[in-house]
Amino acid sequence: MKARAILNPRAGIAATRALRALESHPFWRGVEVMVTGARGDARSFASEAAAEGFDVVLSIGGDGTANEAAWGLLGSETALGLIPMGSGNGLARTLAIPLDPGRAVETLAHAVSRRMDVGMINGRPFLNVAGAGFDAQVGADFHAHGLRGGRRGVMTYVRLSLLRTMSYRAEQWRLSAGDGQFEGRALVVAFVNGRQYGGGAVVAPGARLDDGLLDVVVIEDAPPFEMAWNSTRLFLGSIEKFRRYRHFPAKVAVLEGGGMFVHHRDGEPEDEGPRLEVSVSPLALGILVPSPTANDPRGPFGVV
Repeated sequence: MKARAILNPRAGIAATRALRALESHPFWRGVEVMVTGARGDARSFASEAAAEGFDVVLSIGGDGTANEAAWGLLGSETALGLIPMGSGNGLARTLAIPLDPGRAVETLAHAVSRRMDVGMINGRPFLNVAGAGFDAQVGADFHAHGLRGGRRGVMTYVRLSLLRTMSYRAEQWRLSAGDGQFEGRALVVAFVNGRQYGGGAVVAPGARLDDGLLDVVVIEDAPPFEMAWNSTRLFLGSIEKFRRYRHFPAKVAVLEGGGMFVHHRDGEPEDEGPRLEVSVSPLALGILVPSPTANDPRGPFGVV
């Protein structure tokens, strides 16, 4: 097994624990470790590994590090393995990869490689969820908070979400997604490849990672009390029962707003623009998946 680990040092003590577990595990003996120092490093390190015929690239960090590493592996035979150290870890949770570093390392040693779809938004990839609206704005708030030296983590994200709720107003959207159309005010327009944002917030319970489709989700504008009452459905796996929930399976989609708007890729904020062009690249990435997840008929993969 020829493996390279890409470590984001911003993950702190957890990343150090993951590295120790990795280097002491007999299956991963001899793993090559590369440490990122700037944006784009993970993509470069992964691309180099693919060109040199590595079997696996392990991403030790958050969703942003995983996204960059995957970008460097698209279309190659090198599989991506996730050792989740971030705040959301949406794809890792969907795959049932443990959030404890030592357990994640052990799980990946016995994982199987599967091919998964990759979403593209304005020409840039996302693995799990991308979109616009309230979640994109909170993502921008969270990113800015981190740049100012603020503490990251799930509780910070929740706090910033509550603060943004007080001032956020649903925007006007025009969406074309496969055979579906939507025009009106919505709090969220999400392009979902995995199933959840992270932290257990499941936005597309039946999504598959290998079906060649994105699950485009619209949550229409609603009074605050109605949104608060139904928000628990995200964590109960029943958001589809919310009467403001709209779902469109699609290979391509176009989203336009009333002006410039922010969007995100796997939780990372992107520059503002007036239009999003979204598509899916079927089976573009190899991914390490725990065997129980790969073989679960209700799981995120079609069982072979």
